Amino acid sequence: MTGDLLQERGNLFLGSRLKRLAERMQADVVHVPERAGLEIQPGQYPMLGVLDRDGPMTIGELAQTLELSQPTITRAVARLIEMGLVEASRLGRDQRHKTISLTAAGRAAMEVSKARVWPQIEAAVTEITQGLTGSLLNQITILERRLAEKPLSQRGLSAVPSGLVIREFAADLAPAFRDINSQWITAMYEMEAADREVLDDPEGKIIDPGGAILFVEAEGLGIVGTCALKKTGEGAFELIKMGVLESARGRKAGEFLLRAVIARAQTLGAKTLYLLSNKKSAAAVHLYEKLGFVHDEAIMRDYGGAYERCDVAMRYRGR
Repeated sequence: MTGDLLQERGNLFLGSRLKRLAERMQADVVHVPERAGLEIQPGQYPMLGVLDRDGPMTIGELAQTLELSQPTITRAVARLIEMGLVEASRLGRDQRHKTISLTAAGRAAMEVSKARVWPQIEAAVTEITQGLTGSLLNQITILERRLAEKPLSQRGLSAVPSGLVIREFAADLAPAFRDINSQWITAMYEMEAADREVLDDPEGKIIDPGGAILFVEAEGLGIVGTCALKKTGEGAFELIKMGVLESARGRKAGEFLLRAVIARAQTLGAKTLYLLSNKKSAAAVHLYEKLGFVHDEAIMRDYGGAYERCDVAMRYRGR
């Protein structure tokens, strides 16, 4: 039986061996987005991630940022356009250069990816690279052995919340929407007229005008959390009435739900996504900050009067 020439002549074929390692890792992790219902290939994530983080860019800017050739970027962009994840347009004064940006579907896919795909991949790679010692060639050998023992797609599973499912609004879930929100509002504040108006008629006040209500269901516990998007103008949505029962604490149900709501806002065409809160809800405010909301004086000025308890106003800027 012949041996592994790339390993035997490590210094001579280092580039080829690194390429083989990269191909093995990408072949492994392709199953992770598949489990999340996404058709994104691992090699497409760097471009999508840059557009998600930094906003629209030209082909040249993408090539410079990712340090890849323009033909490589052009081919990748063409495929992502076919998939409906990015779009090309000519913005600004310079009409010679197309600007590439995420579509609503692309933004939604990235929210799902950041919630369910990236954490698992990062945890899996952390696991296989832990404790590496010795020369670079020795470390590559260890990585190859670890991948052969257990692929990346089977590692890092604990990094993704398990047993959580997003549910859409239905009439029979209206009582859960009211009860979950009544619990946290009355425990920390006083119920205001604006609260009662929405909790008593969620379908008429939120769904019918073009908003949405999502729920998170935990295995063995049932519905444990809810959050809504209230349409307040053309392209403007307020994230309201987010609450998670204490029985689900520790399962990351709130973060799982919030990511889903942000993704839904983007599919609804939200140009402005904002929320109003209170400093007493410190844990919630921290979660909002973590997922891309920033404190905004203009939001406070324009919308803060809706609640007496409001002393925090935030706008979604993305991560």
